[in-house]
Amino acid sequence: MKTILYFAQIAVSLLLIVLILLQQRGGGGFGPIFGQESGFYSKLRGLHRKIFIFTIFVAGLFILLSVLNLII
Repeated sequence: MKTILYFAQIAVSLLLIVLILLQQRGGGGFGPIFGQESGFYSKLRGLHRKIFIFTIFVAGLFILLSVLNLII
């Protein structure tokens, strides 16, 4: 059971890294590589909003897995 939690935490952490790099905020990340403009602050719309919400969900899942790894 513990090894499954370790591998799940590694997979979730890699997904979290990718999601953070896909964020457009501040013009950084992979956004400009894929043709997005690097501009000033704008509202989160469409795909950016969904990526932002999914990043929060994955971060919560990462924290939950971390706590479970400590307990078990």
